[in-house]
Amino acid sequence: MNKIVVTKFGGSSLASAEQFRKVKAIIDSDENRRFVVPSAPGKRNSKDYKITDLLYLCHAHVQQGISFDDVFKLIIERYTQIISELSLTLDIMPYLNEVKEKLTSGASADYAASRGEYLNGLILSNFLDAEFVDAADVIFFDEFGNFDAEKTQATIKERLSNVHKAVIPGFYGSTPDGEIKTFSRGGSDFTGSVIARGVGADLYENWTDVSGFLMADPRIVENPKSIEKITYRELRELAYMGASVLHEEAIFPVRDVGIPINIKNTNAPQDPGTLIIADAGPIDHSGTITGIAGKKGFTVIAIEKTLMNSELGFCRRLLSILEMHGVAFENMPSGIDSVSLVIADSELKNKRDRIIEEIKRQCNPDSIEVHPNMALVATVGRGMAKTKGISAKLFDAMAKEKVNIRMINQGSSEINIIVGVESNDFEKAIKSIYKTFE
Repeated sequence: MNKIVVTKFGGSSLASAEQFRKVKAIIDSDENRRFVVPSAPGKRNSKDYKITDLLYLCHAHVQQGISFDDVFKLIIERYTQIISELSLTLDIMPYLNEVKEKLTSGASADYAASRGEYLNGLILSNFLDAEFVDAADVIFFDEFGNFDAEKTQATIKERLSNVHKAVIPGFYGSTPDGEIKTFSRGGSDFTGSVIARGVGADLYENWTDVSGFLMADPRIVENPKSIEKITYRELRELAYMGASVLHEEAIFPVRDVGIPINIKNTNAPQDPGTLIIADAGPIDHSGTITGIAGKKGFTVIAIEKTLMNSELGFCRRLLSILEMHGVAFENMPSGIDSVSLVIADSELKNKRDRIIEEIKRQCNPDSIEVHPNMALVATVGRGMAKTKGISAKLFDAMAKEKVNIRMINQGSSEINIIVGVESNDFEKAIKSIYKTFE
């Protein structure tokens, strides 16, 4: 029995006719690649425009009562150029004219943004000689704008059960009244994941312009190794700390049913990429790490009070103070007589002094210290769990580089060690950890 592979191609993978040809070669090389989810055309170079951005701009012009003819002309030129260079007979102008008419009539921002994927889907289905399935007919939101997973999965299963090859545009679906509704950031990734679950795929391939995840940020570490295999849990930990190729919410539909995801490079299809797999199974890389990620821009509020551990409700009062000011915390390491609140600067803004005064009033601590300009560095890996000496190796590496560790937190899962360092030591910390574990 043949396998079913769902493939999603990002904007850079479909930015030009040349990229379309690469996509066709990839799909034609494996007959199991039956369902294709395209994004809108991305930038061809650093000075180029993303089609979605141009469509948003058209909508903004309409809202302000300004003509968008010049902007829409750029959209027409991009799509007609792709069709011409691919020598297709598809007449895209009726579809473009319909989009322009609806925008002129006051169509929503969601409608405007979705048309990039819609038009690209029409072209790609023609180029691949595959059936075009409008996402609005199989992806659904409820009347409150929430994704309707149950209705969507049932419809996809029924609609695509007897389809050999189809193109389904990413990023959007429809509401009960027929209006177009888009997903938030990472929407095309999410669409691909939903389609993969709906058709019972054996594999979900996400094609982009990088060969999977890297062990560390290449802007910090020179030529870091790629991650060949990563679990959903490890991915969540790294994505949470800023390492992202695939939007983390896109993994949920396939994770629940154990469908693996392969992150691949359209420009280097021979590269193995990164395979994202279920958390179960034996660990075959004991003593190693999977990746390192981190973020700058934190403030640590360190609170000390004798016999804090025996004072009922102390941490609850702390967190209620943050809640009262609408502030979320990033991390909360604690000891017997101490607790630290790690808060993103974007959350604190101008609320820091008021929060500190409220902590003094409600909690009566012995001391409060504020440490600004902090960064968090997470070292992640299932191979770390229950492996003796991992923490010592990590801390020794940073000590040799004279990195001052201000905070340490290891989760109960033992796959993640987070250290707080001063922002000036951020890059040095990541380099030292990578060098030790590479």
